[in-house]
Amino acid sequence: MEFRTEHDSMGEVQVPADRYWGAQTQRSLENFKIGIEKIPGEIIHAFALMKKAAAMANHQLGRLDERRMELIRQVCDEILDGRLDDHFPLSVWQTGSGTQSNMNVNEVIANRGNEIAGEVLLHPNDHVNMSQSSNDTFPAAMHIAAAMEIEDRLFPAMDRLVDTFARLMKENKGLIKTGRTHLQDAAPIAFSQEISGWKNMIEKDRRMLEMSLEGLRELALGGTAVGTGLNAPEGFDSEAAKAVSRLAERTFVTAENKFHSLTSKDELVFAHGALKALAADMMKIANDVRWLASGPRCGLGEILIPENEPGSSIMPGKVNPTQCESVTMVAVQVMANDVAVGMAASQGNFELNVFMPVCIYNFLQSVRLLADSLTSFNTRCAAGIRADKKKMKENLESSLMLVTCLNPYIGYENGAKTVKKAFRENISLKQACLSLGFLTEEQFDQVFKPEEMV
Repeated sequence: MEFRTEHDSMGEVQVPADRYWGAQTQRSLENFKIGIEKIPGEIIHAFALMKKAAAMANHQLGRLDERRMELIRQVCDEILDGRLDDHFPLSVWQTGSGTQSNMNVNEVIANRGNEIAGEVLLHPNDHVNMSQSSNDTFPAAMHIAAAMEIEDRLFPAMDRLVDTFARLMKENKGLIKTGRTHLQDAAPIAFSQEISGWKNMIEKDRRMLEMSLEGLRELALGGTAVGTGLNAPEGFDSEAAKAVSRLAERTFVTAENKFHSLTSKDELVFAHGALKALAADMMKIANDVRWLASGPRCGLGEILIPENEPGSSIMPGKVNPTQCESVTMVAVQVMANDVAVGMAASQGNFELNVFMPVCIYNFLQSVRLLADSLTSFNTRCAAGIRADKKKMKENLESSLMLVTCLNPYIGYENGAKTVKKAFRENISLKQACLSLGFLTEEQFDQVFKPEEMV
């Protein structure tokens, strides 16, 4: 491998000749050979968007000449297009401020820009990082990436699943089945009503996430080192936020209090709480689906789900609810990530939080996993759910909890006696009720109507 010599304030460093990063990136690469987790690409793209916006704001405020601005913009577009992905190699387990990743972006933009210009025009600190600090750019990149991933990746996946549940509700309208509480038979319910519960979970989770976006739209950019805005011209924060909004085609605003935005990560904790709520609901939905599909002969068997792959290496013909299992594993991971996000957010000392890389790594993993999981579950499971009407009817007719509709006529205690007799003697509720003399056959038939119990 060929190398070139780069330098920073600490001296010279050998850098691979085919990479655009500089000395500070190389030092981080050598000093933090920890794990396989890399700074997420979503953060790098958020940085590119922000560096482009900062260059535009600096130019508008008379700090940066047009040629340098255009070079920065051009390289940022290459980053956003994914053409320079191989030039961002740093570990999550680096400095807690994300300084080395900020410099990684600065160095790549400067070196690639100088290559385009054919001369040295850009300095990573003086030009690309102008009016900025790692302490305000990294938290700003966290908010940009978090908001965009939720809106662009997660919301569409949630909406598609909601649409599927809406279709299933319509297709199964009027189909009555056994309700269950405590894993025991309960009063009847329409299958469409059961599905409506699933649908409303996702809709409510979406509204909670929409609420959390308000905080994520606030950018720390302009606070620089400790929140005072040192070395940033007046108006830079608001101009940069406006530029980010134009480039991202959605609203971002400058944070009202930069001292808060540098040291607190409460907006991310709040937003991840909504992600955890979605994970909890998806755990419940996936468990409902696999319980209802259990069988094929010795389980509940009230619904049929797509058979996607063989389920056993030893039992021929076995098919398992693997999409549900995948969803529940994702839910566990998201719930675990919530602990990491909350712990990281609690550790800001004085003017800066120094757990930012691990905080955003877990946050973005949760968004990514939920979006992919919902898409897979919707396509390969939920969209193919079919009710087994015969099995639902059999279960409904054999349910002892249909006795609940008799309470107004024979009372709770007599209802309990009816159930116990029917269960003990393996006879129908009607036979038990008539045998005990609580109702005549005509009276029983008049009031015993399961379809009206929903």
